Amino acid sequence: MAIYEQRSHDTSFEARSILIVSASGQFNEIFRKHMNGKALLDFRKNAALARRCLLERSYDLVVINAPLPGETGDQLAIDTAEGTSASVLLVIPAEVYEDALQHVTDHGIFVIAKPLAAGRLEQTLRYLLGARKRVHRLERQLQAARDRAEEIRVIDKAKMLLIEKHHMTEDEAHRYIGKEAMDHGLTRRLIAERLLEDDE
Repeated sequence: MAIYEQRSHDTSFEARSILIVSASGQFNEIFRKHMNGKALLDFRKNAALARRCLLERSYDLVVINAPLPGETGDQLAIDTAEGTSASVLLVIPAEVYEDALQHVTDHGIFVIAKPLAAGRLEQTLRYLLGARKRVHRLERQLQAARDRAEEIRVIDKAKMLLIEKHHMTEDEAHRYIGKEAMDHGLTRRLIAERLLEDDE
């Protein structure tokens, strides 16, 4: 059963969504109270349901309260870290903490032992969600750079068309595309795309 909780206007965690994979009602309740409306929470009781959920949507953070029914939770953590862009937190019993740490740390998974020390969960969540926020910013910057590179490629291709088929100079082609964009209230890229389409 999934439980969704709406965010309040408190943006101290800056998370869009968190998946909590846990068979423990007590842990879920502690986590729910701790977040207190600061993020959209989605609870799953086992790894199979969590994997299905991860195929359907993306999360900022995945918290795995190990062990899970039928497995330790380590492999789910590794699969999530390698197959998604989410930050992953593995909460593990203290007696197997060192083994789990050796197994999953190289995959970029953060591990904490339970029982949780006072303030440890909040500190860890703030760190992981802060890291995820930085990743989001880098992803946006990368996409903007890709979009700009594609825009330049399309415009340059349209300029070459004007130079080769309409005998314009490069400066004339540049000015022509700019004037058409201004006259029609469109971007230079859209004008370039239309020129290329008309030539096909």
